[in-house]
Amino acid sequence: MSQDTEHKNNSQADDIVDKRLMTDADNREYNAKDGLPEDDSNTLGIIDTTESLKDEDFSEEISQQDRETIKKVASDDNVSQAKSYASILVEQVMDAKETFERSLGSLFTSAFTAGLEIGISFFMILSAFALLSGVLPSHYALVLASLLYPIGFIVVVIGQSLLFTEQTSLLSLPVLNGIEPLTKLLRLWGIVIAGNIVGGCLFAALMVGLGLNMQLFSASDIDAYAEHILGFRWWVIFGSAILAGWMMGMTAWLVTSARDTLSRIVLVSLITGSIGFLGLHHSIVGNIEIFSALLYGNTVSLWRYLLFLAVVLIGNTIGGVVFVAVLKNRTFLFEIRKVKEQTAETKTKIDDLRL
Repeated sequence: MSQDTEHKNNSQADDIVDKRLMTDADNREYNAKDGLPEDDSNTLGIIDTTESLKDEDFSEEISQQDRETIKKVASDDNVSQAKSYASILVEQVMDAKETFERSLGSLFTSAFTAGLEIGISFFMILSAFALLSGVLPSHYALVLASLLYPIGFIVVVIGQSLLFTEQTSLLSLPVLNGIEPLTKLLRLWGIVIAGNIVGGCLFAALMVGLGLNMQLFSASDIDAYAEHILGFRWWVIFGSAILAGWMMGMTAWLVTSARDTLSRIVLVSLITGSIGFLGLHHSIVGNIEIFSALLYGNTVSLWRYLLFLAVVLIGNTIGGVVFVAVLKNRTFLFEIRKVKEQTAETKTKIDDLRL
């Protein structure tokens, strides 16, 4: 290679580096004008949860190169467009990690609150069913009443209480990425489930009893709705619970992808409304539905209640973890691998230009 050619290639490489440095400097200057932090992770002028990633947020098994790649992919976002795939997933991991760090009392109280709040859905559905069943066939009354299903979920999600089926996939992400141990996840799930069930049972004992005394519905209405939930073989309920868990996991994903409260309300209404319309089995709402029949009805035994609760909890967990957390996480890892390959190719081309 002649000296002129070598000098020309070196000049081209230097120009590329200089342009990148100038672009970074321009972006930092732009951020400074808007009062934004002047650091390289904020070159797009975006402040987001994913941009506060620190090395301690990652597993010790993740190399420094992989950490930098994840930070880069997660911060590659633009407020004028939908959030990037990596941005959503990393934000969910960060939110789940914060949940792991909360005290046990805080976790149980939040889960207990969610159990109470989700009961609003059943209270409204049962009242509407009792009203409509007087003028419509029972099947149509059930379908129309189920359109009120999203009310309690909107209160829970927007209020940020801990609902098991919404948190199932989210809380498993730190474990899948080696940040938190499995034993800690199981303990956390246990606390959230216990809080949701205790809150739901208390709502059933107090509010459903209040509705009976207000004559909003009758014991026969409670039995009819419970049989509508229980009137399937166990494997059908199990499959229905898996699908409901999958849809609830997708609800958590979509809520994270939304940038404003109105969008989140619409997304929660669409997904949970579909669960109610299809009559899918949700463990926490189902707990209130069947426990109410156990307390005030005549057809549900303690054994049927406990068996139903166990089957639906397992189904919801599988749907949320396998079909949402595992598959989304694997897709994210493939995306990280692609970025690493592209970075290596770019570095090789720059090195070739310097020769």
